[in-house]
Formats: sequence, C-alpha cells, structure tokens
Amino acid sequence: MELRVDNKVALVTGGGAGLGRACALALAEAGAKVSICDVDSERLESVLEELRDMGTECFGSLSDVSQADQVEAYIANTISTLGGLDIALNNAGIASMLQPLAETREEDFDRVMAINLKGTWLCMRAELRHMLAQGSGNIINMASALSKTTYPGSAFYTTSKHAVGGLTRNTAVEYAEQGIRINAICPGNVLTPLLDGTVSQEVQQELASKHPMKRLGTPEEIASAAVYLASDASQFMTGVLLSVDGGWTAI
Repeated sequence: MELRVDNKVALVTGGGAGLGRACALALAEAGAKVSICDVDSERLESVLEELRDMGTECFGSLSDVSQADQVEAYIANTISTLGGLDIALNNAGIASMLQPLAETREEDFDRVMAINLKGTWLCMRAELRHMLAQGSGNIINMASALSKTTYPGSAFYTTSKHAVGGLTRNTAVEYAEQGIRINAICPGNVLTPLLDGTVSQEVQQELASKHPMKRLGTPEEIASAAVYLASDASQFMTGVLLSVDGGWTAI
C-alpha cells in the first residue's frame, strides 16, 4: 500500500520544531490537511508558513497541552477549521535535567509529568471523544526508547515515557473494536536543531554510541515512521510501541 493520507485531517502537538515540525511536514507531503499547536508563537508561525508554501490547508494554535481548556479548544478549532480529525500525533513533550533521584525537585517532577503524561492523556481524551462519534480515528503518541529501557539520571523523563507507553497500549485495547487505532513511536537519540545547538560534539557522540548503528537519528526518519502509522499500510497495527532507535532497545 502507498504511504498516503490524502485529504485526511492530521494534528501534531508541539509542531513548531524538531520532531513535531518534521512530522507535520511529512504528513502534509503525504497529502494531509495539517493542524499544529505549540507554546512558541514564532516557531508556530514559521512552520505554518512552510506548510502554506507547500500548498497545504493548515491551522495553527498557540496552546499548552497541560491545560485541559486549551486542549479542548485546540481540537474543537481544528475540527471546525479543517473539517474533521482523522489522525492525531501527540508529540508535545519536554526533557528533564539529568541528575540522581535524591537530588531532584518536586516542581521539576510536576512539570515533566504535566506535559509529557498529563498532556498526552488530555489530548487523547479529547481526540477519542470526537473519533468515537465518527466511528474511526488514528492516534499516534510520541513515546521514547526510554519507554522500554533506562538511562541513569533521567528518572522523570523515563518514568513519563514508560507511562505514555502503558497509556498507549491500554487504550488501544479498550478501543480496538471501535475503529480507532492507537500506537506510539519510540525514537532513540535524534539530532534535532535543539540538540545540535545546545549539546557538545562529545555528548552527541556519547548519545550516538547508545545505538548499535553508532549514529544519531534524524527528525525525518522519525517522521517516516509517523506517516507509516498514519497510513492504511499499518491498518492491522494497534497497541504497538514502534522502536525507531538504531537498535538501542535490541541490546
């Protein structure tokens, strides 16, 4: 089957940069109408301009996925503007500072969980309500290789991504008979512009060494997996945590 999503409406949270931007552009290239949200207005408008230049029908919203009212408004406005919701890629997330658990702070725990876990739950809840009414839908969560393994010092992030993996699988089973597929992508370490601009070459090499392929992934490689899961080529897949990690979790 072709990896196409022609005339489908796809939303991408955290679509203003990195993996979210790459996924939004890839879905547009595959034929979707695309909605994105972000908390950074400049990044949001930059990606919307790229989508418009591609001739893509699109919508953007300055929204915080950890706030229920903003999530509900974003999804309602996506549906009213673009005419529906077929594909939802819940990508918005943040990293946490590497440090031993005994040195961590409550406020940092709350922030990571609010965005990575609560934000995914809030988005899924709103998306499912619409998809149940129409009898179909496709939800893709951005999990992590750290949904399947560990990394010393990353307790908050690893915990949040293990939880996203569990939420994905449990909810996929709940709605498997109702025309809704729910899967997650588990990327390894990816060379996003943020990583490239803030992390030294030495640290990048250390991150790359986690992968048997001995290199970092690219945002476009993760976006290709998103298009696959969004398309009918994966129509017998639900509840899958799809590793795109250069072999990291195969070790």
